[in-house]
Amino acid sequence: MITHLGKYRNLVTLNDILGKAEREGYAVGSFSPRYTPMIGAVMCAGERCKSPVIVQISSRELSRYKITLAEFAEEFYRVLREEAISVPVVLHLDHTREQTVIEEAIAVGFTSVMIDASHEQFDDNVAITRRIVEHAHPKGVSVEAELGRIGTTDFVETDTDEELFTEPEEARLFVEKTNVDALAVSVGTAHGVYKVRQPRVDFRRVKQIREVTGVHLVLHGGSGVPSEMIKKAIQCPGGGISKVNIATDLELAFLAAIGRKEPLTNRECCALAPSLLRTGQEAVEEVVVEKIMHFLGSGEKAVIENPGQRAVGADDTCQ
Repeated sequence: MITHLGKYRNLVTLNDILGKAEREGYAVGSFSPRYTPMIGAVMCAGERCKSPVIVQISSRELSRYKITLAEFAEEFYRVLREEAISVPVVLHLDHTREQTVIEEAIAVGFTSVMIDASHEQFDDNVAITRRIVEHAHPKGVSVEAELGRIGTTDFVETDTDEELFTEPEEARLFVEKTNVDALAVSVGTAHGVYKVRQPRVDFRRVKQIREVTGVHLVLHGGSGVPSEMIKKAIQCPGGGISKVNIATDLELAFLAAIGRKEPLTNRECCALAPSLLRTGQEAVEEVVVEKIMHFLGSGEKAVIENPGQRAVGADDTCQ
């Protein structure tokens, strides 16, 4: 197993950054690069804005874009090291059902994982999630789970468009029984591009879940949601959403910049002409900067709240 936690002072878990976000009324972006050459764009955007960032990929994205966990982690750590990234960063495994995949992610250096057993009955979801927590926590890895069911429009991250809102009382019981660190809640958003339905957020439900559980709340399907909706969800009394997943907007920006409409495989992306690839990377970096500064409010928040850790210096820049 590759153990990177402790080797890099700014390599953290969800618990290291989301509590501060809740208290100060902002959220941390959990960005899905989908292609390994886009990882650096996400991390350099965080560096530019002095913002913590979460870099993530789901098991379905690994399959669709033909990337291995080891390849994704290797590029993440190369950027972290060679680009002298100094803001807090999390390497997170998004929607995953298979315990073997989660174990592999932890083994290659992911600092956070998501077990998605939301398709199971409540008791089975609890049992599966608790098993992952018991495996991950002793290794210092944070765990996100899902309760309710978040719909999708493109089937990239999940395999159903069925939506089932999270019930506050179930959320309370779920967190108590699993000791999970973060909870993805179904409150109206969906994965993918909104083509027919309009994005919405049930703010009352967010508030109710917050009132009965102190767990970090996660909003999936952040692409395409108006900034005023996101800001209201983040700033719920007592601390609202503290992690927002953004994937589709990054890929659309990359493809538009290089003049493509259809997704590529990771190998096809890596084989692009260097000048064209750089054009795509710059487009992705600008989207992440815009999300950080005008969507999430996490700019200038790059402080790690651990004993012995320091705030990121004003002169730290992306090479």
